[in-house]
Amino acid sequence: MPELGSPQLTTKELAMIEDQLAHEQLAIAKLRAYAEQASDPDVQRLCEASVRKHQEHYDTLLKHLKAREIGKEGV
Repeated sequence: MPELGSPQLTTKELAMIEDQLAHEQLAIAKLRAYAEQASDPDVQRLCEASVRKHQEHYDTLLKHLKAREIGKEGV
């Protein structure tokens, strides 16, 4: 029986997280390009703020995946 606080993820759930990581990377790349191309400083700031938010999402997802991998090694 799995311990509380460490739910087991299915293969499908892991694949969905990996897909989301790819989507976050794509959003980051696009927003960086938009920020570089924008001539309006407000648009640049908005794009840069969005890059930071998507980077946070990416980092959080990756942290959870890495924590899961570390937890599996101790089993």
